[in-house]
Order: sequence, then structure tokens, then C-alpha cells
Amino acid sequence: MIDLHTHSIFSDGELIPSELVRRASVAGYRAIAITDHGDFSNLDLIIPRLLKATKGMRESFGIEVLAGIEVTYLPPSLMAQAVAEARRLGAQIVVCHGETLSEPVAPGTNRAAIMAGVDILGHPGLITPEEVRMAREKGVHLEITTRKGHSLANGHVAKLAVEIGAKLVIDTDSHAPDDLTPWEKAERIARGAGLSTEQIAAARANSQRLVEKVTGRALAGGS
Repeated sequence: MIDLHTHSIFSDGELIPSELVRRASVAGYRAIAITDHGDFSNLDLIIPRLLKATKGMRESFGIEVLAGIEVTYLPPSLMAQAVAEARRLGAQIVVCHGETLSEPVAPGTNRAAIMAGVDILGHPGLITPEEVRMAREKGVHLEITTRKGHSLANGHVAKLAVEIGAKLVIDTDSHAPDDLTPWEKAERIARGAGLSTEQIAAARANSQRLVEKVTGRALAGGS
């Protein structure tokens, strides 16, 4: 599993970063990004501390670890400013909390996040074909999620992404130890969204390329 959307106690997760990474390593993960919820109240708190906390974890736990952020519930008009600030602070992966069916995210968030150039648009709900085309053009990855509630629109996201040619990734949005998902289960969920074996492999390869782009080194364990 390469999981680029998880949470620690720096937002609403249950685990400190060290325990989250250790548990992911034991669960067979090859890479993980800690992407706690952020807005302008805490970007400068979360990102530097995650960068500090994750330093040296790869060598200790045998898993690639990235420090990121999930920009969450911002007014769409402020999205570009927040994404730019997150990158200035050193966020290695920038996720946006998309327009999931299970929460009252502001309309226009998906579009604003894509235009701001986030790395991953998390659980984007009933994303429109136009927005998927924008994501393809901007190189923004759309998320297939294993998380209950957010996963309700997985089939819709998968169908449009395949038809239009946008890139997909498969993440867990983990908040607790039991949310960490073995690849075999994540693969079944992706199949349930209508993805083929080849399309699932392509999604995992997309995640791997994101990690390798950030770290500048090949991810251990093969493709």
C-alpha cells in the first residue's frame, strides 16, 4: 500500500506520527503521507512539526514517509493562497478535502483546488466532467478512497477519470489504527468502484511516482 492521505493527532487522527508510521510499516505499507487538516489557523503549526517528526523515520521503520497537509473547508476564493502557503512551508504532498457526499463542503472547492494545483483532490464526490478534464490538464490526481462515507462516490469518480484520462490514486484517509488498509482490501474497494486490474495498477503507479518525485529516489519494493 502507498497511502498519501492520513491523519495524526495534529488534526483529528488518534495517533502521534511515530505510532501512525510504525503501524503502517507493520501493516506492510511501502509509503505513507501524513496530511493533517489545515487552514490558515494552523498551516504554520502542522507542516513544520510534521517535517520535524518524520525526519529519520524511513531509516528507522523501513517505510517512505512524507509530511503533507489536507487543506480543509476553506472558502474556495482562498484556496490558491492556502496551497501556495503550504508549499512555502515545505509540505511535500498537498491534498484538498474535496466535495464529498458525506460532508457540507462548499461548492466550488473541487474547482478551486484543481486550479490551485494540489497534488491530490481527496474524495471529490460528484465531480463534474469539466472538472475532471481540468484535473487531467493540471496533473491533479483524483482520489479513490477506502473511507466510509467518502467512498460513496468512488464509482462516479472512477468512471469519469477513466473516460477522460485523469490520474487516480487510492488512499485510506486514515484517522485511527483500524483505518490503515492492506493493499488487498484497497484493491477490492477499487474493483468495487469499477476499476480493472490494469487501472488499479496504474493508480498505484501514480502514487509511487508522486512519492519518487518528492523524495528524488526510487521507492523500495518494486512497482
